[in-house]
Amino acid sequence: MNNILITSVGRRVSLVRFFKKELKAIFPEAKVYGSDMNPELSAGCMVADGFIKVPNVKHEDYIKVILEQCKKLGITLIVPTIDPSLLPLSENKELFLENNIRVVVPDTDFVHKCRDKRMIHDFFESKGIQVAEEYCKNTFQLPLYIKPYDGSSSVDNYVIKNKDEMTEYHFENKKLMFLEYLDHDFYDEFTCDLYYTKNGYLKCVVPRQRLFVRAGEVNKGLIKKNELVPFIKKQLNKIDGVRGCLTVQFFMHKETKDIYGIEVNPRFGGGYPLTHSSGANYVQWILKEYLLGEDLSNNYYEDWAEDLLMLRYDGEVLVHGYKD
Repeated sequence: MNNILITSVGRRVSLVRFFKKELKAIFPEAKVYGSDMNPELSAGCMVADGFIKVPNVKHEDYIKVILEQCKKLGITLIVPTIDPSLLPLSENKELFLENNIRVVVPDTDFVHKCRDKRMIHDFFESKGIQVAEEYCKNTFQLPLYIKPYDGSSSVDNYVIKNKDEMTEYHFENKKLMFLEYLDHDFYDEFTCDLYYTKNGYLKCVVPRQRLFVRAGEVNKGLIKKNELVPFIKKQLNKIDGVRGCLTVQFFMHKETKDIYGIEVNPRFGGGYPLTHSSGANYVQWILKEYLLGEDLSNNYYEDWAEDLLMLRYDGEVLVHGYKD
């Protein structure tokens, strides 16, 4: 069987629907499952062909439950969607492979780097990409951007323009980084969706300008073919141990076009539906590589539509007969 599991699917309804459409075009009887701690209250699980209930990713039985359910349901491919699940899934990739289950996740070493923004800064610099300067907490310059080195969803992020805005918490929290502030008056912010083949070659780059962000996820976005495309193709053309979709955040100066690397999330990002709708079908490529065994390494893709605008709104998934 060629069933698929999308983990921690939550509200990712569009991603589930993309996988259902592409999977059934190849294997009409195959199913897309979702996993969640509360699947009955997950919109993504409700639109999937089925779902499994899993413990928190930090629970000692997390991998055991997923493995057992995958074997039971004939699932041969796992696609993670949230940062905390990446490390345990990567660390147990060989265990899943022994059971004929492939996990679309980079090698553990790279996942570790992505979970620590200081390490990912080192990664960017090793690839010739500028990063915002990190200050010592006693020699910083204002304005200042503060964020945790292992954070996500914009939690504990602060823009500090005046010294009286700073508190003891900012100085005492060892996880908080003090960084050079890249002002949105001068820089545009982009999240770029990159697709890497199984052997680490870049197949596609799609920059999404972040026009409005809600809870760390793009709410209004615009596809642009700009200087980022050739820059990324040159600097990040091959990354050992990387595969599948990466979302990489950059700032680009409006006038000089100077580019700064910000962070990397080695998974599908919340704004992927915009990239998919532009014609860059990462979902189909995953199925071709991992279920059909196709080699996509020598087939760089750039025939996607630019100037496509996404304006998000809240929709509904209605479930009849639900009982608490």
